[in-house]
Amino acid sequence: MVCVNRRDLGLLLLRVGTGAVLTAHGSQKLAGWFGGGGIEGTTAAMEAMGFHPPKHSAVAAGLGEAGGGVLLAFGLATPAAGAAAAGAMAGAVSVHAPAGFFAQGGGYEYPAFLGFTAAAIGLIGPGRYSVDHATRHVFDQPWVVALAFVGSAVAAVTVVGKRAKGQARTREEE
Repeated sequence: MVCVNRRDLGLLLLRVGTGAVLTAHGSQKLAGWFGGGGIEGTTAAMEAMGFHPPKHSAVAAGLGEAGGGVLLAFGLATPAAGAAAAGAMAGAVSVHAPAGFFAQGGGYEYPAFLGFTAAAIGLIGPGRYSVDHATRHVFDQPWVVALAFVGSAVAAVTVVGKRAKGQARTREEE
């Protein structure tokens, strides 16, 4: 008799749902799917938002979202996937923060929720119904968790900080 574990089933649902949303969102940036701008449109948007270099920022955001989303959905390299998606969402939060919290006013509610959810999945692990579990957690080790989240935090702080400095310089020049 197969015993279905509700915790693991819940993690599967959360991983697949969050991963699918992130993958779709990143696919807009990378491939122009689902009404997105693709690399060219995203590069122009990144430049307008103050991210430099804009093309690298567009690719990084798209890969963090789409790549992190696919890996989360499968439960593969879950700590790195969660950290990458959370880092990408930190950049999105910085863009939406001036509009306040709620999404209806253009605020950061939605990217923050995705980021926190991805981070939580990366920390708690993928559960039994995952590729990580099938491969005996080769990519889901404590050192991977630490390395992934420290690396993502450093990258997010660097990118968001560079953007903020550029925006401050632009305001001074005006």
